Formats: sequence, structure tokens, C-alpha cells
Amino acid sequence: MEEKQTIYDSLGDKGIHELVAHFYKKVESEHRLRKLYPADLAPAAERLYLFLVHVFGGPSTYLERRGHPMLRRRHFQWKIDSNLRDTWLECMWYAMDQVPMESGVYEALKSYFLNAANHMVNR
Repeated sequence: MEEKQTIYDSLGDKGIHELVAHFYKKVESEHRLRKLYPADLAPAAERLYLFLVHVFGGPSTYLERRGHPMLRRRHFQWKIDSNLRDTWLECMWYAMDQVPMESGVYEALKSYFLNAANHMVNR
């Protein structure tokens, strides 16, 4: 990944959509994680897509629709321990492995998701 190029520039809408689709495909098979979502995963997928587009350098549609992300506050309603964090990360690692990307982008995503997931642990 070039120094000035964002993750959004590298993956584009298509890559981020694919990442989110693969993530939720994996969530479907992870009982501990799946039970936290409503039956229809489409709204959650749309929110994650818009959030990732925003944080990775794309349009700020997420901010316009939902305001500041406040990730920890928005997730505090769920008991997130290290096991649930690890399950979430496994789903995201799976998704990342399904989407073609440069190694620099992969490492940047991995670092971001690891930090974000660690920040969500509240138990």
C-alpha cells in the first residue's frame, strides 16, 4: 500500500462489501456471536460497511447517518469477554483471507481490528 493511499483507496467499495459479506457469513456459524444479532443481519452488515468505509478513508456517510461511532459505548450492552472477542476476530480474519489485498493493507486491517476488538472487551 502506497504511503498516501488509504485502505479505502486500495479495497474500494467492492472490497469492503466483500469483507463485510464474508464476515457475516462466518458469523452465521458462530453461535456465541450469532445470538447477539437479530434474525436479519442486513442492517448490521450495512452499518459495518458504512463504518469501515468511513474509518478507512472513504465517504463519511456513517457519520452523517449515525453520528460519532462511539464503538465501546454502542457495544457496552453486550458482555464482551476475551472469548467473544476472539470469536469476533476469527470471523474477521476469515473474511480478510477471502478478499484479495496487498500485504500492507492486510497488516493495517489486522492491526486496526485487533485494537478495536481489544477495546470492546468489557468483562
